[in-house]
Amino acid sequence: MKSLRHAATLLGVVFLGAAAATAVAGAVIVLQIARRVVTPSVRVPDTEVLAVDTGAQTIELSRTPDTELPGRYGLMMSGAPGYVKLGTVLSVNGDRVRRKLLTQISPGTDVGRRAVFSGWYYATAEELHLPFESVLVGTPAGPAPAWFFDAPDASAAHATWVIQVHGRGTTRNECLRAVPVFHEAGLPVLVASYRNDGEAPRTRGGAYALGASEWQDIDSAIEYALRHGAQQVILMGWSMGGAIALQTVVSTRHRDAIAGVILESPVVEWRTVLRFQAREAGMRDPLPQLAMDALATPWSARLSGAEQAIPFDQLDMVARADELAEPILILHSDDDGFVPSDASHALAAARPDMVTLQAFEGARHTKLWNYDQTRWSNAITQWLTAHGFVGDTEAATAE
Repeated sequence: MKSLRHAATLLGVVFLGAAAATAVAGAVIVLQIARRVVTPSVRVPDTEVLAVDTGAQTIELSRTPDTELPGRYGLMMSGAPGYVKLGTVLSVNGDRVRRKLLTQISPGTDVGRRAVFSGWYYATAEELHLPFESVLVGTPAGPAPAWFFDAPDASAAHATWVIQVHGRGTTRNECLRAVPVFHEAGLPVLVASYRNDGEAPRTRGGAYALGASEWQDIDSAIEYALRHGAQQVILMGWSMGGAIALQTVVSTRHRDAIAGVILESPVVEWRTVLRFQAREAGMRDPLPQLAMDALATPWSARLSGAEQAIPFDQLDMVARADELAEPILILHSDDDGFVPSDASHALAAARPDMVTLQAFEGARHTKLWNYDQTRWSNAITQWLTAHGFVGDTEAATAE
């Protein structure tokens, strides 16, 4: 009997130990998932370069939902020349896509096989062939670099500036595609950076707050614009930059100066986005929810690498739709593939009086300009015109 009791006790200890070990392992996995959400990262290769024909100036890539898209794109390669522009799809054959090269590659160049397919297209500000100035915006995190593209008539006063905000894991280059359409409309453009994006200052923890703290740096960009002659601003946010722009709207000291908002493939509500991305990565319930719970709780948020708990309710702009008072243009593809358009549709439905939604099909995340530049540009120009932003130079000069 004694030996039986001893065996049972031993079994219980082993059982509890195994359960505890499983719980610890599960907690570690949850924290690792949470850490990925708030840790700034560079884009990992998602495309393979299969062949380059330097005579015909064509390139063959592995076939993905992105690489087979029509339009103009960029490709960041592991070898020389490092970055090239891509044009028309010439053929799709099985798992291969052949496209026209818009950047010449010389014979014998070692291009490498690993690459990142990008919607950036413009790799530098100089490629726009528009006058610009590199400036520093003083933010709570420190001096943040920005590009300032003045209006075509730089000698005149301009009442309205556009401030652009890039997305997660990218830099200001993402925003360059939009500069020409605003330039043609006669509007100055400030392309901002923000904490922990690899260009602006790094905070002590170096983590994203998904818009909950980054908005302060865009608030400083608004202040910069107002000090340098702007009377009002239009915020344009790309992807996570959309979340930052919306948090700026509802949090800024300069609310009266925000005249409108343009959102490109935006994050309007984070929970839906993170659940979608978790499913795409093969994660099963309840891991995504547990990771969000970890990020929302102060002690576990810090263990996940966050500097503060992530206030998901505060970041849910569908739930806070009644707080919006500025006209908003949303450009989002229903085939986005990374940030689902559900919340954009929901915000448009909640505030039809303020929100204009241009829903695209076929285009992928933040690649709407690339996919259909004419429609994308016209949508912005028509919205600017409808709300009286085009032609404000004359009004400002008359004043």
